[in-house]
Amino acid sequence: MDFDQLETFIEVAKHASFSRAAERRFRTQPAISSQIRSLEDEVGAKLFDRSGGKVSLTASGKVFQQFCQDAIDSRRTLLTAVAETERVPRGEITVSANEGTCLHILPEVFADFKRQYPDVSVAIKRADYARVLEWVTDNTADFGVVSLPVADPRLTVVLIHRDELVAIAPPQHPMAKLKSVTLAEVAKFPLVMPKAGHTRDALEELFHERKLKPQITMELDSSELLKRFVAANVGVGFIASSSVDEDARANTLVSIPLSDAQVRRDIALVFRKDKALSRAALAFIDIAVKHKSTYDVMAR
Repeated sequence: MDFDQLETFIEVAKHASFSRAAERRFRTQPAISSQIRSLEDEVGAKLFDRSGGKVSLTASGKVFQQFCQDAIDSRRTLLTAVAETERVPRGEITVSANEGTCLHILPEVFADFKRQYPDVSVAIKRADYARVLEWVTDNTADFGVVSLPVADPRLTVVLIHRDELVAIAPPQHPMAKLKSVTLAEVAKFPLVMPKAGHTRDALEELFHERKLKPQITMELDSSELLKRFVAANVGVGFIASSSVDEDARANTLVSIPLSDAQVRRDIALVFRKDKALSRAALAFIDIAVKHKSTYDVMAR
């Protein structure tokens, strides 16, 4: 057996589901089932009861689960301890963030980190806000990068990026000619909106406060899709200013500041308070914070 099989076993046990484990491990369900069968053949016992349409641990599976988790934790401790004997950070870190953050905020941070610490392996896991926090709290990811606020008292929160929402429209749209726009002016046009999340919540609250009834023509769960549909003139929208810089330079979208509202979108690095941070992890925090200072200088 190997650690890849053990990590697969832990995911199946945690979620009582082969399909959920496949999603978390970015594998097909048959591949997950094959790994579990190999484990069962090697230990000589059934680890999961699959009867009745449910997946549950057998008595043997419960015994195996504890040894399995201990082995995975011991491996991580071992790798960290060995890496700490070197003056240069080594080992691996796993960072989770949503699509927009992965595309528009983290690349420069990761590039700087890899230039300085090429021996550290970096894994990126893309997920929505709730999943990012879940992965950080259960140690699937070392760090999460999410929009504030974060209320979980188990997590340390470090601000790394400050941003605000702007309105966006295609270049040929009447709104694109304006130097700034009010919320009421945006609400006159069909809107492409995020399906859920902090941005959607903040906008809904603003519309309610101003007694505005927006014409929502489409709801999307991807910031990149939202930009593409706005560019296709399906409607206008709102997005973080840093997420539209490249599109504005390419003249596929126009970014218009809001004149009567400021919707902040502060991004933070989060990690467990009780986490023993390796040299590599501390170095990553340091670089992410330095990039935040660079953003602040450029914004002035």
